[in-house]
Amino acid sequence: MNTVAMKFYPIIIFYLFSFFSPVLTFAQEKGMRNPFDFPILLSANFGELRANHFHSGIDFKTQGVEGKPVHAVQDGYISRIGVSPWGYGNVLYMNHPDGTTTVYGHLQKFEKNIAEYVKAEQYLAESFTVNLTPEAEKFVFKKGDIIGLGGNSGSSGGPHLHFEVRDTETEEVLDPLIYYKNKIKDTRPPVIRGLKVYPMEGKGIVNGSSRARTIKLTTSKGSKQTVVADKLEAWGEIAFGIKAFDAMDETSNIYGVKEVILMKDSDVVFRSNIDRFSFDETRYINSFTDYAEWRNSGSFYMKNYIEPGNRLPFIESLNKGIITIDEEKIYLLSYLLSDKYGNTTTLAFKVHGKKQSLPETEDTVIFNWSGDNRFAAKGVRLSIPRGNLYTDIHLRYRVKEDSTALAATHLLHTQAEPLHQSASLSIKLQHDTLTNKQQYGIVRLHKGRSYWIGGTYQEGWIQGGIRELAAYSVAADTLPPVITPVDPETWVRKKRITIRVADRLSGLDTYRGEIDGEYVLFQSDGKKGLLTYDFDTERLSRGSHELTFTTVDACGNSSVFSRKFVW
Repeated sequence: MNTVAMKFYPIIIFYLFSFFSPVLTFAQEKGMRNPFDFPILLSANFGELRANHFHSGIDFKTQGVEGKPVHAVQDGYISRIGVSPWGYGNVLYMNHPDGTTTVYGHLQKFEKNIAEYVKAEQYLAESFTVNLTPEAEKFVFKKGDIIGLGGNSGSSGGPHLHFEVRDTETEEVLDPLIYYKNKIKDTRPPVIRGLKVYPMEGKGIVNGSSRARTIKLTTSKGSKQTVVADKLEAWGEIAFGIKAFDAMDETSNIYGVKEVILMKDSDVVFRSNIDRFSFDETRYINSFTDYAEWRNSGSFYMKNYIEPGNRLPFIESLNKGIITIDEEKIYLLSYLLSDKYGNTTTLAFKVHGKKQSLPETEDTVIFNWSGDNRFAAKGVRLSIPRGNLYTDIHLRYRVKEDSTALAATHLLHTQAEPLHQSASLSIKLQHDTLTNKQQYGIVRLHKGRSYWIGGTYQEGWIQGGIRELAAYSVAADTLPPVITPVDPETWVRKKRITIRVADRLSGLDTYRGEIDGEYVLFQSDGKKGLLTYDFDTERLSRGSHELTFTTVDACGNSSVFSRKFVW
């Protein structure tokens, strides 16, 4: 039994909870309440593969609508409240006497007393976005009390409740399914959708090539999967990756796979089993998965080998998952995939050892994963501090010259390569024509689109921080954001002002709404670019008024919109 150090709460909380030696297993034994009043169906599970992070909780379906009451799953108090146009949107954090914290994200509304407190704090800060830590005794709830309404706020792609269980002491996230396993039916096994083989650079070869190769799979009528009959002939050091998902009863959603095991003959070569992780580990997903494949196709392949810079605690391997083919014989390999309910899927295949000449390594700049790395060429400087690479890289740099552009396009590597934190990139301007240097910024180029990175101007160079090796250049954002009133003729009747704001490149930095020169709180929906103000009878009197709305983008370009109205 793993005992979690007891938190020292205020005396009032002690008497309310009457807890002794809290342990995580207490909640597992007693169980957590369903946060809703209807049967549980999930739209996402714990540890799913996402862009730059593992999914840190489970997503409860809300029957496709917003406004369903959300209940406290245990006795507790609200330790943190967040409001943001992105991320978890409206979110509550509740501490419990067993040493856990539960998180309720994407809420439509908070419970009445919480909502009033949050609104007062937003007006005090004159900001929609807030991160609040109220006193422990301020918002205390019993198991089953309503703490808010389910919604679609923040970066949510549809109505649902993002729910987490954290170890309060360490803030590690735990798989919440251990508390709800008996409330969810799952008889369906994981499904394998793809397989890849990776010859190690300069050390391995497969079917005469040193490039990663996708292996075709076929599925029989009995749902048994096999490798299509192409013979895999390999020599030297190789590794594998797999694309797979899980399924559950009564839904058509797909989920992450809890456990993946790869075996060579009778040896376990690789095993991943995700039950908990910390937030400072979550970006290691970019080493756990095939990052270039995800960037190019949106597909997540789990790499079943461990790069030297990968520090994930829930993976283990034999020889880092790298398989040495050094005999002309048949090597038997097999996968075993499992979910939380013990449903399993297997895939067996063969690798034929055939001696082949290993390709000669290109004469390239080598970036060492364990050290500081620097690179410079005409018009570009790159500095990668130690701890940002997951493995050694044979850098393959290219440049695309364009005399009409602000700067050349610098392809820092032939495929996208992730960085764990950040690196410093400087690009020299070919045409330095802007008086306002703040309007210059580095951009990442991908599939014909430009993604703003920003940066600072330094004597003809733009310097910024990047988090992947990719294609970069410099662009200028000289246009202000566009403010568009939405159905202004209905504002007074609906007692709601709605404005749409868009910026073409650098993105919005700040916005402010005022009526008659006084700050008013506009709610922000980042997904839709909408900002709304609901008439506040405590702060807005009847009569003639003038709205002034100002917004500024990341380059300092600003727009102002004004309109008079009578309420």
